[in-house]
Amino acid sequence: MKGLKRLQLSGLLSDRPDHELVGVIRMPELTVSPMRSIVKRIIGAMLALLATVLIVYLDRDGYRDANGDGLSLLDSLYYATVSLSTTGYGDIAPVTSSARLVNVLVITPLRVLFLIVLVGTTLEVLTERSRQAFKIQKWRTKVRDHTVVVGFGTKGRSAVKSLLGDEDLAAHQIVVVDTDQQALDAAGALGLVTVHGSATRSDVLRVAGVQHARAVVVAPNRDDTAVLVTLTARELAPKAHIVASVREAENVHLLKQSGANQVVVSSETAGRLLGMATSTPQVVDMVEDLLTPESGLAIAERAVEPSEEGGSPRHLPDIVLGVVRDGTLYRVDAPQADAIEPGDRLLYVKKVTSAEKIER
Repeated sequence: MKGLKRLQLSGLLSDRPDHELVGVIRMPELTVSPMRSIVKRIIGAMLALLATVLIVYLDRDGYRDANGDGLSLLDSLYYATVSLSTTGYGDIAPVTSSARLVNVLVITPLRVLFLIVLVGTTLEVLTERSRQAFKIQKWRTKVRDHTVVVGFGTKGRSAVKSLLGDEDLAAHQIVVVDTDQQALDAAGALGLVTVHGSATRSDVLRVAGVQHARAVVVAPNRDDTAVLVTLTARELAPKAHIVASVREAENVHLLKQSGANQVVVSSETAGRLLGMATSTPQVVDMVEDLLTPESGLAIAERAVEPSEEGGSPRHLPDIVLGVVRDGTLYRVDAPQADAIEPGDRLLYVKKVTSAEKIER
């Protein structure tokens, strides 16, 4: 009892059972049209009706009809319909074959439609929380090597777009953490798993599975928040690759000391592009084309093929920009990149779509 009280007083999300995380974690839902949902329900109802008719007809000797003439197939169908629709028997009951046929063909479909609209919708609302809890439990036991994106603003959305396009990650391998419900709704519309809460709290990051994550993208709106999130994420995930974004260059060293593997200065990068656009706008167009993974040209990384070992990266058909060796990047003009060694990886310009004019 004391342990339970301590658990309730702690308030940590990571200590809560899965069913209490419904609303904090939102699993992506498959969008199904209302007409398709109704058709599926009608098919299910018809299958249940046919199964009931078969059971009644096979055991027809155990039933008695008020007319005393035994049960025919039509009688079995009639009995099944009034039983499944919970109609029961009243003081008025059809006794002729034509009346029972009308009851089966006209009245019963109306009853089924009523049950679909009323009972089906009610049950769907009541079972939504249970389905979400089950999906959350299943997801939390299996989530591994995923990517956690903190902040789904302009930078976070662009990062997710790049991950889905260039990295070929599936949507369920990306978890978005944010405090803005509208941003989380937008992420959920893309099929992403979302967690509502502040990523500066370790329990929120634990709920997002950051301790099992392959990479963490830190893209909040404030630099001090980015530092705190990076510190928390590095403590929980010592081996994860953390990429953080800051507005001011003077905060880069703080992110590095906090455990970020890479830091992107958003304001200075945008400022450089703005300055270049005034004198050399075509250079900016080309840079934007390289940074857009789904069209034109893109910067990609690949492993070295055995036939390329020992040769110069400058003599390859691909336009090579650099060589990654033992985790260190060397530009193509560096002395270390004169010859390709086994295990190297190449940064090169990849053609995504056919050659076309870049529109400004």
